[in-house]
Amino acid sequence: MLVGVPRETAAGETRVAVTPETAKKLKAQGHVIRIEGGAGLAASVTDAAYEAAGAEITDAAGALGADLVLKVRAPSADELTQVKRGAALVGMLDPFDRPGLDRLAAAGLTSFALEAAPRTTRAQSMDVLSSQANIAGYKAVMMAANQYQKFFPMLMTAAGTVKAARVVILGVGVAGLQAIATAKRLGAVIEASDVRPSVKEQVESLGAKFIDVPYETDEEREAAVGVGGYARPMPASWMERQKVEVAKRVAQADVVISTALIPGRPAPTLITEDMVKAMKPGSVIVDIAAGKGRNLQGEPGGGNCPLTVAGQTVQVHGVNIIGETNLPALVAADASALYARNVLDFLKLVLAKDAAAINVPMDDDIVAACLMTRDGNVTRS
Repeated sequence: MLVGVPRETAAGETRVAVTPETAKKLKAQGHVIRIEGGAGLAASVTDAAYEAAGAEITDAAGALGADLVLKVRAPSADELTQVKRGAALVGMLDPFDRPGLDRLAAAGLTSFALEAAPRTTRAQSMDVLSSQANIAGYKAVMMAANQYQKFFPMLMTAAGTVKAARVVILGVGVAGLQAIATAKRLGAVIEASDVRPSVKEQVESLGAKFIDVPYETDEEREAAVGVGGYARPMPASWMERQKVEVAKRVAQADVVISTALIPGRPAPTLITEDMVKAMKPGSVIVDIAAGKGRNLQGEPGGGNCPLTVAGQTVQVHGVNIIGETNLPALVAADASALYARNVLDFLKLVLAKDAAAINVPMDDDIVAACLMTRDGNVTRS
């Protein structure tokens, strides 16, 4: 099969869907790999490296005109005009973007959104959300350390002792756990909060203290368990109690990293303006949910903090709020390497060796979950 890999055109997107490592494996399976010139440069991969792996270098039309197109982000309107009808598309296509899916269906594509893969043991090797969130958690801490004007670890010097930075992590999914581990390596004192009681042991195993908010009703306990690895919206009574406990810790924190996201819903507000006002001058917030929440007017654009400005670092009430919307793209080489392996593992389910066409086994739960469009229709309800 002819496999095309175009250069990503979304603003700030530096990742690439195929690396020389995965290109070599696809080539060994009998497929022809065409990669747009310069597609990997932002991820530290040269055209020469791709050619050494057996890929052909082409232009955008050559990559987008393949039978199977592999991307990081959904194709733009201009790119769709160059994708041939009946082709297959694999990438992070945003399963909740119905207008975007409609455009893919109208283009006659068989498309697969890798973010929709179920969070099961079998699907772990192709879980793009986890692989990229892991990087986001790491990079969030590094950005916080760069912005924070003091040391992270405790230091005992001839000029006196420097206290360790106090870091609060809000949301303990993959990104939150990696943030804890990274901040711990840098010597910070860490506290973490999440609505799921099951993560307490994980938090403590990484050397952080869990901010425990007791459950008072069966409804609260059931909501806290979550579904499919994700948290569910918690009852208002529990949220109020959590807000009080978290507010106390945030006021004492030097750095706050918020990671809470609920698929298909606006990111929950975890850090209010009053909480920001109570923080120390020079403290830092890294809002990984930037652009996916609400601002103070209730409009899209905030994050877990309504003061966050998507794509910018702003100072509000003396607090530095980092609103970077694509943290994995700031670690493009490793982010691309992990993403490309996720893509390769998914292709094993739909692309046989020397196959001339994509196979869509609907009895496979991963394939069925990831399939977004086929035969001109949106298959996701």
